[in-house]
Amino acid sequence: VQLQASGGGLVEAGGSLRLSCAASGRTISIYHMGWFRQAPGKEREFVAGSNWNAGNTFYADSVKGRFTISRDNAKNTVYLQMNSLKPEDTAVYYCTTGITWPPRAYWGQGTQVTVSS
Repeated sequence: VQLQASGGGLVEAGGSLRLSCAASGRTISIYHMGWFRQAPGKEREFVAGSNWNAGNTFYADSVKGRFTISRDNAKNTVYLQMNSLKPEDTAVYYCTTGITWPPRAYWGQGTQVTVSS
């Protein structure tokens, strides 16, 4: 599976961004999908995930209520809507997929999100 993430950029605190991740090579309808992020000097952390069989979504406490993960299986694409962004959300965001939870088997190239204060 190949993953291509896009949609990152520079935004002011309180703003919004929507990340997209297009998958190719396999249909995502039978895969878990996720987003991780890594800030400078910090470990990579789980942000949000969507499991394939029940359509449930999961979020890190730090983004709950502000971020929304969604998927369009027909387009083989997963999205991360990020609202009320904070400077601490600044990181490289990675799209992931896999058949086990949390999905870590395949990673996209990452997209930079920078939130200015």
